[in-house]
Amino acid sequence: MGFPVAIAAIIAGSGAGAWSLRRAWQLKAGKARWRRVGLALVGVTLLWPAWTLGEARGPFMAVTLLSVAALGVVASGYTQRPARAQRATREGLAPEPAERAPSAWRTTLRWSLAGPIGMVAAMGLGISYAVWAPGEIQTRLLIGGLIVPLAWGGAMAWTLADSRILRAAAVLVGTAIVGFGAAMLKGLA
Repeated sequence: MGFPVAIAAIIAGSGAGAWSLRRAWQLKAGKARWRRVGLALVGVTLLWPAWTLGEARGPFMAVTLLSVAALGVVASGYTQRPARAQRATREGLAPEPAERAPSAWRTTLRWSLAGPIGMVAAMGLGISYAVWAPGEIQTRLLIGGLIVPLAWGGAMAWTLADSRILRAAAVLVGTAIVGFGAAMLKGLA
């Protein structure tokens, strides 16, 4: 059997199997027959290329083309629905944060929490991970260093979006104290 014929057979078998499984999913009764046919087609389509295309190349091509054919079957049922009236009236994708009364102390506290305090809390998490995690020291330091910018970004986003600024302050200061305290308990040995 030629290579192009084998590829076409894999695509056809995969598409038919995926269509049968989709049909079984859509039906309310009589699902078992469609499910058996779909699973049998998928199974045969995954196994027989090992004999026709080779032990290594055949299954690899079958799995790859199965996913492409299944994606094609799923995409063929795509329908675009009209937007609901509620969604049309909303201007943004995300809800706006609660209206806050602007004041100098709130602005200063938010800036401090998003910047230096959030960074200190993130560093506490990273250093605590580097101290307590199992494994080689180089790996622990690398992962601890990668935790810091992710945790700092999360702290910034949460601090700027949260309406209760004192709760954010308490959590970030507590995280910094617990993180550095845990690191001091063990030490980097």
